[in-house]
Amino acid sequence: MLSRSTASTRIVSKGVSIWPISVGLAVLGLLAPLSPSWAVERAVAANDALIEEVVVAANRTLGPRLDSLGSYQLLPGTTLARTGATHANEALVRVPGVWVSRGSGQEQLTAIRSAVLTGSGACGAFLFAENSVPIRPSGFCNVNNLFEVNTEQAAAIEVWRGPASAVLGGNALRGAINVVSGIAPNSSISIEGGPYDYVRGDLRVATDIGDQRLGINLQSTHSNGYRDDTGYGQQKLSVVHQAQWAGWEVTNTFSASLLNQETGGFVRGFEAYEDSDLQDSNPNPEAYRDAWALRLASHWQRGAWTITPYARRSQMAFLQHFLPGQPLETNEQSSAGALVSYEVEGERLSMRFGGQAELMQGSLREFQSGPTISGSAFLVATRPSGLHYDYDIDSTMVAGYYDLDWEASDSWRVVHSARVERLRYDYDNLTLVGNTRDDGTVCGFGGCRYTRPADSKDTFTDLAGRLGVERTLGAGHAYLSVGTGFRAPQATELYRLQDGQTLADIDSERLTSLELGVRMPNWQVAAFRQRSKNLIFRDSDGFNVDNGRTESVGIEAGAQLQWAGNKFDIAATYARHRYDYNSPLGGGELIERGNMVDTAPRWLGSAHWRRPVGERGESEFELIHVGKHFVNASNTAEYDGHWLVNWRGGWQLAKRSEIFVRVVNLLDEEYANRADFAFGSYRYFPGMPRQFYLGFRQQL
Repeated sequence: MLSRSTASTRIVSKGVSIWPISVGLAVLGLLAPLSPSWAVERAVAANDALIEEVVVAANRTLGPRLDSLGSYQLLPGTTLARTGATHANEALVRVPGVWVSRGSGQEQLTAIRSAVLTGSGACGAFLFAENSVPIRPSGFCNVNNLFEVNTEQAAAIEVWRGPASAVLGGNALRGAINVVSGIAPNSSISIEGGPYDYVRGDLRVATDIGDQRLGINLQSTHSNGYRDDTGYGQQKLSVVHQAQWAGWEVTNTFSASLLNQETGGFVRGFEAYEDSDLQDSNPNPEAYRDAWALRLASHWQRGAWTITPYARRSQMAFLQHFLPGQPLETNEQSSAGALVSYEVEGERLSMRFGGQAELMQGSLREFQSGPTISGSAFLVATRPSGLHYDYDIDSTMVAGYYDLDWEASDSWRVVHSARVERLRYDYDNLTLVGNTRDDGTVCGFGGCRYTRPADSKDTFTDLAGRLGVERTLGAGHAYLSVGTGFRAPQATELYRLQDGQTLADIDSERLTSLELGVRMPNWQVAAFRQRSKNLIFRDSDGFNVDNGRTESVGIEAGAQLQWAGNKFDIAATYARHRYDYNSPLGGGELIERGNMVDTAPRWLGSAHWRRPVGERGESEFELIHVGKHFVNASNTAEYDGHWLVNWRGGWQLAKRSEIFVRVVNLLDEEYANRADFAFGSYRYFPGMPRQFYLGFRQQL
């Protein structure tokens, strides 16, 4: 059992209690614990047409807007059900150019045609959406975004690789992930168990109410964790309601998530993940993360018009165990907005015009309960107990865009998109300005580590464009596209300053991409070159600056093959990501132009072999590769990479009941989910050893 039963024991918001959400989700979880199952695939496969109609007609996917002219991939609900992922990285490993690095529990870091990005603004490089609506407001993202969405029960997950800001907005600098909620073809319940007291329950309800359609997807998961004191409890709820009103096709979606997690810290020492005494240890048993999120959207479509109003609310508290003194951060946001678009269909020219407006109220507070008692005299003196940061932020974002699609001839097509976006912050510091203690006294060694800037208003206006040309080649096509992306500085990069920096004079990060690709029915390949500028990072003085640059080149390929009842899916990536500037960093590290970007493997790949077993069963083997890569910016420390083999199987016991089995890390490989080098030593999140999961599903 976990040491805490609900997140409400720790998250403290300004006048808002989350206990009703905690209790409600917990009760639903007890009534119907839930888990994705292999068996869903056959039921879903029999009703693919219905699912596609639901998804596309409700205009909740990004596919129609992103178009096939580029690196877009959809993971259908059948694949997600078969995978039975316990973490988002287990599903997204099937997409070339994507690596979702698994952290402790449900935490993760994302890479899309990039290194695995970390730090306060890393989450701003990717757009995470649910039913085409961003799950967080611009400028107030969470680096662990994906644990807030119900990827486990999704009807589909869409991934766009490369800049999509011209179509989707600022946080789509390097790519986008959209999770689509759906209504299952049949109601069902399932339960799954595994090692470390893992249990997951899954309930899917599909029903008609007159001429309306209602779907409810609920899951509840509990695990004590492979490592010491790393258990978690998680509940997710997705509701989809479809109706028609006055000629409008209406789809209402509601989502809720609750995570109550004990967090594991890095184990230290060269190849510590191979040390039997360290693999399952946790140097930070006191660490935790508690979070919840609510999202509501209403998708209206009639003729050429699509209107989507939405509202969001989230809170999170986590102990920053990786910092001396271990301060506690609490943050929250409430936001609302609307997306509007209008389409004009001509004989050869199609146009879409649209806009987005969004308001947000957010806050962040960081408090250290006791003095820093370990580390150098400098660390002890400059990291005091008490209040480090306490601020409110109001933000406004408005944007306008257009998409043009011109069929120049029967063989040639031209696509052009552009978007202009304006983001304004109104920052209100609620404590003392400067880098003193919270009582106004001065720290030794020239001042406290934490600096609170004075109240300010900051505005960022950005423009992105996309131009592509497509040539029909038999059953497929070849394309060439040029695109730009941007992301405004995140609130934490502007107002959570250190070492006496009183103003973060930073601009929006920008990226330019050139891509050449060929898409055929059974294979796809894309070559790309990307250059980013105004990369925001923390320099050796502890200041947030924006003079970084990177350059990336790579090739991605995917293939889907069938032979004698066997099905093969292959995804492979080769890429080089390099720094294009010189700069000293904290801790004695030095970035030199030409260095490989850290945590950026040249090789990534996966392969899947699926085949029937008798008349009622199916088997799938999965091979995953993460290549060798540097783990520090100076390129003096490396991780050798790893290969993993997984297996999944499912058998139909009767017409409406099935069992499913998964064996993760079949060969019991010793590996690291994440490798790093900092503060003079290697550090790792050890991967789990061989695991066996068994589940049962019953259609209702």
